[in-house]
Amino acid sequence: MGVLVGKKAPNFKATAVFGSDFKDIELSQYEGKYVVLFFYPLDFTFVCPTELHAFQEKLSAFKERNVEVLACSVDSKFSHHAWLNTPKNKGGIEGVKYGLVADLGGKIATQYDVLSSGGIAYRGLFLIDKEGVVRHQVINDLPLGRNVDEAIRMVDALQHNEKHGEVCPANWTKGGEAMKATHEGVSKYLSKK
Repeated sequence: MGVLVGKKAPNFKATAVFGSDFKDIELSQYEGKYVVLFFYPLDFTFVCPTELHAFQEKLSAFKERNVEVLACSVDSKFSHHAWLNTPKNKGGIEGVKYGLVADLGGKIATQYDVLSSGGIAYRGLFLIDKEGVVRHQVINDLPLGRNVDEAIRMVDALQHNEKHGEVCPANWTKGGEAMKATHEGVSKYLSKK
């Protein structure tokens, strides 16, 4: 499968842990909202809690953009629950409010082509639009943590394109100058730089 950009995001049904609640979810239930679905290797590991806390710290920025954040690993719902109840100063993710999807066996990670040969997920991130289409994906190797601000920037770029029909050049940030997807548009943009 490899590249999912431009394709319908693979639907899945699974149990997710939201705080202390177990909820059966289906990806398709989020159509009409944007979704940032990110995979991480394992609960109770090292880079992973730094990423989960970083997404939590920016959760309000995602919410104000109509984005649902979901994390997914090959752990059980019980492992997720235990990690959510472990204090931050003990390596836990207490205080994380978005859903942690249980993917025991790696079926979802396989659908998204991020399951490593070791049976755990690479650090894949997928931005899914309101129609359920993948619009951005990035996959990091296990030791390489993600930049949450870049995920927000990609949401902003997608929403700017949808609203204004303009394309977003390299290093574009919200409020910055975009351009028309024409030769004249790029010439005008580059002449200002």
